[in-house]
Amino acid sequence: MSEIKCPKCGTTFKVDDSSYADILSQVRGAEFEAELHTRLEEAKKQAATDQKLNAAELKAEIEKLKQELKNTETEKKLAVAEALAPLEKERDKLANDLKVKDAESKAKETALTEKYKGALDLKDEEIERLKDMKAKLSTKMVGESLEQHCQTEFNRIRMAAFPNAYFEKDNDARTGSKGDFIFKECDEQGNEIISIMFEMKNENETTATKHKNEDFFKELDKDRNEKKCEYAVLVSLLEADDEYYNTGIVDVSYRYEKMYVIRPQFFIPIITLLRNAALNSLKYKAELAVVRSQDIDITNFENDMNEWKASWANTMKNAGKKHLEAIEQINKAIKDLEKTRDALMLSDKHLASAEGKLDNLTIKRLTRGNPTMKQKFDDLEKA
Repeated sequence: MSEIKCPKCGTTFKVDDSSYADILSQVRGAEFEAELHTRLEEAKKQAATDQKLNAAELKAEIEKLKQELKNTETEKKLAVAEALAPLEKERDKLANDLKVKDAESKAKETALTEKYKGALDLKDEEIERLKDMKAKLSTKMVGESLEQHCQTEFNRIRMAAFPNAYFEKDNDARTGSKGDFIFKECDEQGNEIISIMFEMKNENETTATKHKNEDFFKELDKDRNEKKCEYAVLVSLLEADDEYYNTGIVDVSYRYEKMYVIRPQFFIPIITLLRNAALNSLKYKAELAVVRSQDIDITNFENDMNEWKASWANTMKNAGKKHLEAIEQINKAIKDLEKTRDALMLSDKHLASAEGKLDNLTIKRLTRGNPTMKQKFDDLEKA
C-alpha cells in the first residue's frame, strides 16, 4: 500500500500499488503536456524571431548579389566595347578599301571595254564573215576546208615538233572504205611510236539532214582496225551547240576503243598528248620487242630441236624396222635350216634303217615262203 497526502487539505490517503501508479501517471502526463505546451510556445516565438532575422539577412544578401551582378554587367559591357573597337575600326577600313577597289575595278573595266571594243567589233565582223562564207560553201567544200585546216596546222609545225612523222590522206580504199588522214610516227630503229586514224566532219548549216557525231563512230573504228592504227580521232564541227563536245577533248572509248572526238582547235593538242603518252611507253615497247625477239629465237631453237628429234626418231624407226626385217629373215633362214636339218636327220634315219635292212637281207629270208627259189639256191650251193 502507498500513502498520498492531499496538497490542499493535508489529508492522507492510502492506495494500492496499481491505483498509485495510475495517479502518478496522470500527474506526470499533465505536467508533461504543460511543459510541452510551454516549450512549443517558446519555440514558436524563437522561430518568429529567427525568421525575422533571417529575412533581414537574406534581403541584405540579395541586395549585395544584385549589386555584384550589376557591376559584372558593367564590366562585361566595357570589355565587349573594348574588344569591338579595333574590329569596328578594321571593318570601316575594309569597307573603305572595298569602295576604293570597286571604283578601281569599274575604272579598269571601263578602260578594258574601251580598249577592246574595237577588237570585239572586228571579231564580230569576222564571225559574221565566216558564217556568210560557210553559208555560201557547198557541203563538199566545207568538209575540204576543215581537212585543209588540219593539214595546214600540221605542216606549220611538222619540222619542229614531228620531224619523223607523216600526216597524209588515206587513199587506200581496197577494203571498201577509208578514213580522211593517217598520222604515224616511228623512231630511228623503225619501231612505231604512234598511229592515229583521223576523220574530219563538218556540215553546212543549210543542209536539211543534220548528222550527229556518233553516226560516224562505227565506220571510223572499222577504218582504224583495217589500217592497223592505234587511235581513232573524229575532228568535228557537228552538234555545235552541244556542250558535251564543246568542253575540249572527249573520250568516247566507252563506245569504241581508243577513240576521241575533238573540235578543230584541239587538233594539234590531241596529237601531242597521245604522242607524249606513247613516247613514255616506247621504252617498254622496245623491251617488249626484245623479249618477243628472244621468244622467237627460243621458239626457233625449240622448233629446230624438235625437227631434229623428229628426224632422229624417224631414222631410228626406220632402222628398227630394218632390224626387225633382218631378224625375221634370220628367223626364217633358221627355220629353213632347221627344216633342212630335220630332213637330213630323217634321211639319216632312213639310211640307217635301209642299212639295217640290208644287213638283215639273207638268202634264207629271200626264199622264205618261196619253195621254188629256195630249191634253186640249194641246187646252186650243191653245184
